Formats: sequence, C-alpha cells, structure tokens
Amino acid sequence: MTDRTAATEDPGSPPQLSVVAPVYKSEAIVPEFVHRVCAAASKTTRDFELLLIEDGGPDDSWAAIVHECQQDPRVKGIQLSRNFGQQSAITAGLAHARGRYVVVMDSDLQDDPDYIPDLYRKALEGFDIVFARKRIRRFGLWRNLSTRLYYALFRWLAAVDYDAHIGAYSIVSRRVVEAFLQFGDYRRGYVIVLNWLGFRRSHVDVEHRERPIGRSSYTTWQLLGHALTIAVAYSDKPLRMSIYFGLALSTLSFLLGIWLASRYFTSNVGQMALGWTSLIISNLFLSGLLLVSLGVVGLYIGRIFEQVKQRPIFVVRETRNVGA
Repeated sequence: MTDRTAATEDPGSPPQLSVVAPVYKSEAIVPEFVHRVCAAASKTTRDFELLLIEDGGPDDSWAAIVHECQQDPRVKGIQLSRNFGQQSAITAGLAHARGRYVVVMDSDLQDDPDYIPDLYRKALEGFDIVFARKRIRRFGLWRNLSTRLYYALFRWLAAVDYDAHIGAYSIVSRRVVEAFLQFGDYRRGYVIVLNWLGFRRSHVDVEHRERPIGRSSYTTWQLLGHALTIAVAYSDKPLRMSIYFGLALSTLSFLLGIWLASRYFTSNVGQMALGWTSLIISNLFLSGLLLVSLGVVGLYIGRIFEQVKQRPIFVVRETRNVGA
C-alpha cells in the first residue's frame, strides 16, 4: 500500500494529526499542495487527515479538491456556500478537524509543508501552540510594503504586541481547538484569538517560499481594511482616540478664546474687520473631525449589530470524505 492511498490506523478513532488549509483561487496548486502535505505529514505519522476548505472562489478549485478526495480518503473537502473569508474558512476547518494536533496553513505553498514535522516535534515538547515564524516574507516589493503598513496599523490600533513574521501557519493542540471554537466573535483573527487564549506557546523559524503560481488575492486596501476590522473587533482605541482629539480641541479653543479676549481689550483688533479664512478653515476642520468620530462610532455600532444577529460564521455547501 502506497503512502498516497494509505488509510489511517483506525478509521473510527481520531487521527493523530489534522492539516487545515483554506483554498481560494488555487485550482492549479491543489494537486502539488496535497502531494507535499501528505509526504510531510507521513514523516510524522501515518494517522493524519488533510482538510481543504474551498472558500467560494470563482475558479474550479472545488473540482480539483474532489479529485484529490477520490484518490485518497485521508483528503477531505469542505466547500463553503460563498466566499466567507480566510478567517471563517479556518474556523470551518477547525470545526471539522478531528486530530489530536491540528496544523493550520495556507494552500499557496508559500507556507512550506516540509516544516510540519518540525512544528509537530516542538508541540510534543509541551507547547499547545507553535507558530511558524518566517525569517523573511517572500512577497513583491509593493506587497511587502503594504504588509508592513498593515501590521504597523494593526499594532497601533489594536494595541497588541503582534509579531509581523508570524501568520496563520501553526500547530495547535486539541484543547486549543476546542477553546477556539467556543469563541463567539463573528469577526475574528485566528492569530489574535490564539494569543488571547493564553496557552503555552512557542515558535519554529521557517523559510517563507515564493508563490509558485499566481499571486495573492489580498490587495493593499483589503489588508488595511482587515486591520481596521480586527482592530475595531478587539480594541476600543479608535473610540478613545476620538475622545482625546475632542478634549485636545476643546482645550485649544478655550485657550484661544482667552487669548482673543485679551487681545480685544489690549489692542485695536476689536475695531478691525476680521476675515473669514480662519473661520471657514476651523469649521471645515471641526466638521471633518466630527464626521470621523461619528464614523468610528458607526463602525462599533455596526459590529454590535452584526454580532447580535448571530448569523453563522460559515455555511457548508457540500463535503467529501468528511466523517470517513
């Protein structure tokens, strides 16, 4: 029996290792990704499963996943009803993973599957969470700049000590998976939740590979929007910033009022025809600041509205080999 078709030791018991990978517009990469993950996981244990979560992409990634599921019962496919986003796809994978340890990684092969045994060995040292820490991120110049801006904005807004070299590539224990699935937040960040959970964690230094086919589906604006969304979900700093700006402007206007009153009685400024330039500029500035503050409040109200509707984080359209 070959490695490609070998079944788990006991199909009725949970596997030792699960690998969860969201798939979006990766039709051409799926066969190579499955081959390399199976090869790497087999060096750790024969008792593993690979879960591919197709996140409503416009290509034929699901057909490629179905083909791999037909070739190997350890490969399991989950197709979401639409594009819910990477974080929801990861949650869907964790909800279906049965392994005692679960690896989460991207399917674009920039997360090198060859490091799965290293992550697993580190986890066996007693760590519930082990991140793959990238020595150098292998993106293009513009993507590297936008990624740095993303992490800088996120760290500042969310007020968390976030390592920019750490992404979703990681291995977690079963109790971390169960704790993660108890998280009720509709908007979530996988790495942020892991840090919040507080389990014992470590990292393994890895090389970030070049993407063999295509390019990332994240644009600069999507990255910045994601940073703002997660910051609003996990921090009240934007609200506090609007309060600080308001207090600073109130103090400035009070001091300016005292200065103008003193000038009125100590000079001939009261007899001069004052221009409208400063008045218009100050009105525009204050109006803009009020609109920004209302927008920040609106974001939080929108998140509250989104949360209280209690909609599902993901919806599954169909599966392959799940439960097998």
